[in-house]
Amino acid sequence: MSVSLKFTAAPSSSSAEDVKRLMVAMIEGRPVYVRDVATVTEEPSDAGRSVGYYTGTALVEGVEKADNAPAVTVAIAKKHGTNGVNVAEAVLAKLEALKGRIIPDNVNVEVTRNYGETAKAKVNELIFKLFVATGIVTVLVWFFLGFRAAGVVLIVIPAVITTTVFSAWLMGMTIDRVSLFALIFSIGILVDDAIVVVENIYRRWLMIEDTDVETAVDAVREVGNPTILATGTVIAALLPMGFVSGMMGPYMLPIPVLGSVAMVISLFAAFAFTPWLTNRFKPSLKSLREAAEKEHKQAARMEKLFRGLIVPLVTNKKKGYAFLLAIIMVFFAFMLLFYPMQAVRVKMLPLDNKPEFNVVLNMPEGTALPVTANLVHTMATKLKEIPEVTALQTYTGTASPFNFNGLVRHYYLRQQSWQADIQVQLTDKHDRKRTSHEIAVEARALLQPLLKATGGKLQVVEMPPGPPVLQSVVAEIYGPDANTRRQVAADLTKLFEQAENLDDVDNLMEEDHEILRFIVDSDKAQRNGITAETVNRTLEMAMGGFILGDIKKNALIDPTRIVMQVPLSARSQIYRLSQLPVTNHIGQFVPLHELGTFVFDKQDKPIYRKDLRAVEYVTAETVGRLAAPVYGQGQVETLLAEFNNGEGYRSPDGTLLLDEAYWLKSPQGVESKSAFEWGGEWTVTWETFRDMGIAFAAALVLIYMLIVAQFGNFTLPAIIMAPIPLTLIGIVPGHWLMDAEFTATSMIGFIALAGIIVRNSILLVDFARETVLSGETVLESVIRSCEARTRPIIITALALFGGSMVILSDPIFQGMAVSLIFGGAVATLLTLLIIPLGCISAGDSLSGLPPSGGNGGGFHSGHAQPVTRKW
Repeated sequence: MSVSLKFTAAPSSSSAEDVKRLMVAMIEGRPVYVRDVATVTEEPSDAGRSVGYYTGTALVEGVEKADNAPAVTVAIAKKHGTNGVNVAEAVLAKLEALKGRIIPDNVNVEVTRNYGETAKAKVNELIFKLFVATGIVTVLVWFFLGFRAAGVVLIVIPAVITTTVFSAWLMGMTIDRVSLFALIFSIGILVDDAIVVVENIYRRWLMIEDTDVETAVDAVREVGNPTILATGTVIAALLPMGFVSGMMGPYMLPIPVLGSVAMVISLFAAFAFTPWLTNRFKPSLKSLREAAEKEHKQAARMEKLFRGLIVPLVTNKKKGYAFLLAIIMVFFAFMLLFYPMQAVRVKMLPLDNKPEFNVVLNMPEGTALPVTANLVHTMATKLKEIPEVTALQTYTGTASPFNFNGLVRHYYLRQQSWQADIQVQLTDKHDRKRTSHEIAVEARALLQPLLKATGGKLQVVEMPPGPPVLQSVVAEIYGPDANTRRQVAADLTKLFEQAENLDDVDNLMEEDHEILRFIVDSDKAQRNGITAETVNRTLEMAMGGFILGDIKKNALIDPTRIVMQVPLSARSQIYRLSQLPVTNHIGQFVPLHELGTFVFDKQDKPIYRKDLRAVEYVTAETVGRLAAPVYGQGQVETLLAEFNNGEGYRSPDGTLLLDEAYWLKSPQGVESKSAFEWGGEWTVTWETFRDMGIAFAAALVLIYMLIVAQFGNFTLPAIIMAPIPLTLIGIVPGHWLMDAEFTATSMIGFIALAGIIVRNSILLVDFARETVLSGETVLESVIRSCEARTRPIIITALALFGGSMVILSDPIFQGMAVSLIFGGAVATLLTLLIIPLGCISAGDSLSGLPPSGGNGGGFHSGHAQPVTRKW
């Protein structure tokens, strides 16, 4: 038998020639060298993996074209707590320094992934939007309150934002994409305190015809209680969201934390800095009179409008009940857009517009590396024709550099010859019209026909915008034994393939494939003094998988390994391989066939466990317009119910295979029967919306307690909070008109809007209460309240819209913007009707309350001046 031997080299060995001259034995006084018993060659090892680089149609200028060029990928990760942008820039600078020195001139180096660059681009874009939002709010204040008030706001906003950033640093939080969105989201809210203070100072100066400091201080005192209460309600709405559990909790934590911190700082700024700045930029009494005269005309029109709307609804019970019934009917009619109309889709988070995506290929188990590599090459050739593709990297028999998504999906374990993936790079999102999701959909359509007759399965994997999961849709199958679980998993896979909104269907079960196993005869091995470990080591050496040593040819960190390997012509034949000699402890040689037998056997199936319970997995990706997992899961259960008229899913022999499906966590003991539990993105969705629902309920309780503590009454807080659910009348159709999915960020906007709407309601009720105490009737007081407070409420709403407009184009936070804009618009209009009607209905509660110390400020007509009381 011809054998290639490669032995451990001496320390001075540096080449194959040195290894050939090594003496291995002395026979009859004559030395035996390695070259006498083996062929020593220096050559590449047998191919066990393949990495290729391709350039796409959208090739960047100056980059050399490549088509399946052999490549080596180097992945670099940053340390915890370091700045990813700085690390990426330092690595690229070091790379440039290595070119021509360590990296030869004929080796091309391309950056295939740079998260530092993408992070910097996103941060710069959001900082720009931060300035835009500040500018929009400042212009609104300028339009309504004048140049000097706008100057005050323009100074207060950066002061609050920078102080909030400093607070984030103290709390150990980083300024990332979500935290910047929290700051942008806060801009539309935090200026309201300053607006209320400035407006009330102007009003008090006008009343006494003097711009003295004492009056300004008393004006701040006058609006103190309602402003503190209104700010507290917004914080009460935001803070409970910080207790969301699961993976989404840390992801969204900056929004409630930094939003609440910004509100507290803005309140402090409104009471400390805003009065001082207002005194520094005093308007003239002439400009104040002109503004008051202008507002008196607006107030007259407002009074006429509200009197024409409120009085008929109060005096005519039929109209009043018809108005109430209409609101209820409209509310439930819009709820039908969720289900059964499905005009508004629900999803955890929408897909982001990323510069990359991956195609994961799984061939039948046992497929040879060349077969997989050839198919991957064909797929890459097809993908590079897509106009937006700049480059591709193919990985066969090895894992591509994984990200957080790949870490959760265990892509780093993909080392088999039948496993491969393709990393697809796209042009910058500003340089293309289509989103990465649209391109990924096209890629799936291009590649699936190539898999026919190959038995392979692919997954088009897009980077998730939030916490990653094993797959979008996952069925966790439990059962009394392995065969039942695998039978159910196989049949459930077929049902998945029939679901309209599911694709890339696969499971984690391995297909049957043969392996060659050597069965050691223990009795014969013991009689010959040979252990099973010796047999295994001998076979490993013959097959080339045993490393004998290495030679330090060029560098200590890059040695050349030495292996011993039987030639392919011999090891590919079982008969010749069975002649392999095995040495026992006394140096005798025993042929391998005398120690056991080679048999063809089935590869053992992998065993998966979750929470110590045996489980099988069936997975799929969501596709189509209804891309949330809940829709595809519902389709699967509908298909499942069709079997045997809903009597259960049975095998051909009548055995009940599937007893029950669980949307939530399955109970203990379910493994004693056949059942499956929905996992994947649905689990994260359920946990997030459940916790946010609990947070919303907690926020309502906190808001109610704050209002009761302020007004000393249990009826008015209910009236003040009545418009909260009515925000959905704007939120739901807003998502429908914008063709936006109702996401977790939409829910955050809904919860935050509750605090903002209550803030406006408090200002209305507080003003009406003060007017009642001055001697006016409840009806007249309510009309005066609407007349005086509509203007600042509209300013607050427009400031909120302005701050939200800049995030409307972002795929992830679009839902929040839609909720704030559409929900805020409808809720503001309904608040100006529902709160007055509620106050009139609870007239005794309104007139029987003690004063709170302020009307919230604002110019108003002289028909009924609220009484100012000092405490």
